[in-house]
Amino acid sequence: MAAKKPENMAFEAALDELDSIVNELESGDIALEDALKKFERGIALARSSQQKLTQAEQRVEILLQADDEAPLTEFDPSNE
Repeated sequence: MAAKKPENMAFEAALDELDSIVNELESGDIALEDALKKFERGIALARSSQQKLTQAEQRVEILLQADDEAPLTEFDPSNE
């Protein structure tokens, strides 16, 4: 079964897989080629997770704005 694209994974699932990859790489019992593939996957997971965190922070910031009378605006993740 092919691995899901990081951007299509839930944040928690991506972190779990990233943790698993780190443990495998730290064990040192993995062939170089496999280690490089795992490392690439880990980087993709980390970047995707960071992007999701940034989006969540932006949404929270919008919700916590001091002006209670301000109209709600739609969150647009492409405005990073």
